Amino acid sequence: MKVGVPKEIKNNESRVGMTPAGVLELTKKGHTVFVQTTAGEGSGFKDEDYEMAGAAILPSMEEVYAAGEMIVKVKEPIPEEYPLIREDQVVFTYFHFASDQKLTKAMIESKSVCIAYETVQNASGMLPLLTPMSEVAGRMAIQQGARYLEKPVKGKGILLGGVPGVAPGKVLVLGAGTVGIQAAKMAAGLGAHVTILDVNMDRLRYVNDIMPSHVVTEFSNEYNIRRHIKTHDLIVGGVLIAGAKAPKLITRDMLKEMQAGTVLVDVAVDQGGCIETTRPTTHQDPIYIIEDVVHYCVANMPGAVPHTSTVALTNVTLPYVLKLVDMGWEKACEKDVALRKGLNIIKGKIVYLPIAEAFGWEEAIS
Repeated sequence: MKVGVPKEIKNNESRVGMTPAGVLELTKKGHTVFVQTTAGEGSGFKDEDYEMAGAAILPSMEEVYAAGEMIVKVKEPIPEEYPLIREDQVVFTYFHFASDQKLTKAMIESKSVCIAYETVQNASGMLPLLTPMSEVAGRMAIQQGARYLEKPVKGKGILLGGVPGVAPGKVLVLGAGTVGIQAAKMAAGLGAHVTILDVNMDRLRYVNDIMPSHVVTEFSNEYNIRRHIKTHDLIVGGVLIAGAKAPKLITRDMLKEMQAGTVLVDVAVDQGGCIETTRPTTHQDPIYIIEDVVHYCVANMPGAVPHTSTVALTNVTLPYVLKLVDMGWEKACEKDVALRKGLNIIKGKIVYLPIAEAFGWEEAIS
């Protein structure tokens, strides 16, 4: 099979869909890999590295899309890429369709086969291709949140870990999934007082077992959220419903109950955000302020640490890429239940119900 790896063109996105190690695994099996020039530079991989692994380097995004029967990316296609995606072409990447109607319509019109990393789901319910980026984003949420608590960037002027004689900062984490646990771990490591909320008691028991005593768990409901937002300095939104829009746990009116300079980091922004006032931002312009509350809502947080993120992501995507190129998408998805759940749109038809539900298109589900 011919596989194309284009350079990511989303704002400040330096990850790449395949490393030279992955290229070597494909080429030694007789597959052809086309990599756009400089596609890997942001992650620390040179064109020469890809050439040594057997890739053909092409000068433009247009040529890579034209050459590839399957496209392997990191982020969802943006409007400049829509016309390049053709009928029957397989696109394997993060899509997050439920939060982007324009993208959804474009991929339907392209009649391509869209397999979304974020909905590949194994028998235990885990999302193996989302997990590593959730781990990165959860840890970064505290790193970035701590920065924006500083007074020069309109935060409260709080040092999360405190110092002798001064109480540490307080972190509220919404969701005890991968993002939430990684965020709690980082915040606890800095010495902050952490409260983590979830509706799943099994997850809360797990957190209670593995975390130190200054990480406390509570059941998530509106009453508890409203109570905690008044006193916490950094609030991390890490809720996820696979492939669907995130629920709005913090509404606009709640901002008035927060102290000026409170920082909100909405890691769920890719799925529409779990905060009503969330809108996607970029690493170039990461924050905005509403009601004196700092919002950090960067839609590709792991893109700021591209080497770590690329290696972590491709470690888990490569086995699925190999199945797709060796067997073709139909047979691969027939044999692998987890990969089958990654099918979102097939040749103009939505086949993943939460996408249709997000836009009220249930009648269009195939």
